[in-house]
Order: sequence, then structure tokens, then C-alpha cells
Amino acid sequence: MKIKSQRDFWAGLMFVLIGLGFAWGATNYSMGQSARPGPGYFPLGLGLFLAVLGAIELFKALTIETEGGDPIGAIAWKPLLIITGSVILFGVALPRLGMFVSLPLLVLVAASASDEFHWKDALINAVILTAGSWFIFIYGLKLTIPLWPTFIAG
Repeated sequence: MKIKSQRDFWAGLMFVLIGLGFAWGATNYSMGQSARPGPGYFPLGLGLFLAVLGAIELFKALTIETEGGDPIGAIAWKPLLIITGSVILFGVALPRLGMFVSLPLLVLVAASASDEFHWKDALINAVILTAGSWFIFIYGLKLTIPLWPTFIAG
């Protein structure tokens, strides 16, 4: 069997493996019932859905001809490292700096990875995501996430 699109093949394989990994990991949690789902219900469904999407992409990569085989290009290391670093920075900063500082920091650092970075767009995005996150997680779900830095809130 010939791979007709390298990009779709590897993307599909990655989706299948990650999806099955999440579905398998979700089996360690209680599933509950449809009316009262447990903590493993959503990750299992999402993992299986991702695996099915990956399988569709794999099928497409093996059946639909693309021009030149659609090769994978060079890995963009700088954006990859900046975005990964921004997520790690967020995880470290959230308990100490609170959501109102660490989330805009995450957005601004991650946005700087783009070749089309503009301060105004990144700041607008940071404000909207921070307000939306507050509304969903603090107001809506009543989660106990620190909002302000510990030296201000404490």
C-alpha cells in the first residue's frame, strides 16, 4: 500500500495514537451513566472521537492522490518551543500570579511565536480570553482558581 500524502498519513497516525491513549487512560476513571456521567465519560468519548477522525485521515492519506506526495516540511522549532514554553510558564505562574496575570502572559508569549504578531491583536485576545475564562471557570463552574497574585490576594 502506497502512502499518497505523507502529511495526512502522519497527522492521522498521531490523532489515532493520541486518541486511543486518552481513551485508554480514561478507563481508569468511573464512567457513570449517560444521565450522570463520571469523570472518565468525556475523555473516553473525546479520545475515541479523535481516533476515528485520525482513522479517516489515514484512509484519506492512503487513497486520495496528492501532487508530489504532500511531503512534510521542516519543523518550525522556534514557534514550537515558544508555545510549549508559554504553556509551562502558565502552569508555573498560575498558582503564584493568579489567572488575571498568568493567562494574559500565556496569550502574549504564545502569540509572539507567530510571524504575524501584533501587540494590539494579542492584547485584545488576552482580554477576551481572560474575561471568558473567568466567566466560565470562576463564575459558571465555581472553581477555586486564584485570580490575583498571592502577594496581592494574601
